[in-house]
Amino acid sequence: MFTGMVQAVGKVQTLEARGGDLRLQIQAGDLDTAALKIGDSIAMNGCCLTVVGKLPDGFGVDASRETLALTTFGDLKAGTAVNLETALTLSTPLGGHLVIGHVDGVGVVQSRREDARSVRYDIEVPVELMRYIARKGSICVDGVSLTVNAVEANRFEVNIIPHTLEHTIIRDYRIGTRVNLEVDLIARYLERLLVAQTVSN
Repeated sequence: MFTGMVQAVGKVQTLEARGGDLRLQIQAGDLDTAALKIGDSIAMNGCCLTVVGKLPDGFGVDASRETLALTTFGDLKAGTAVNLETALTLSTPLGGHLVIGHVDGVGVVQSRREDARSVRYDIEVPVELMRYIARKGSICVDGVSLTVNAVEANRFEVNIIPHTLEHTIIRDYRIGTRVNLEVDLIARYLERLLVAQTVSN
């Protein structure tokens, strides 16, 4: 589990196809990897992955065929910047919201506009996910915990402050950028409870 508070921006060093799956070597940037062990979970652009190798300045992970199909990882290439966050511990401050690292779908940036020192983005969402997205609710975009400013049709708007622009890959978003989305965990469980209640009645 994660918080959606990105700890570092890393970079894809190499990608190696392995029988339909993909092995990625990641340069970890400013992320402290000293305590990182093989088998640990790490979020990369909001997707929970397992560390399968250690490098002097990073780590290796595998992306399965399922992960490649459901995320933007098929767009990655050597040199691509990625958001990184290590798994939540009992002593980690919960500065964002609870994120499990299971990508629900891929969104597409539709607009980018300056607003004072911030930047506002409109992101188009798969229709089936819109019911989980609420104004002033939480959403995870490429591993970043964000507050939804507005919702309209199959889009939502977020406002990105200068700190987030400086410390995440969101600074590089342009119209057409594809992003990993994870909807709020509470919304998913609430829907399930309501469906179960309706069935039992």
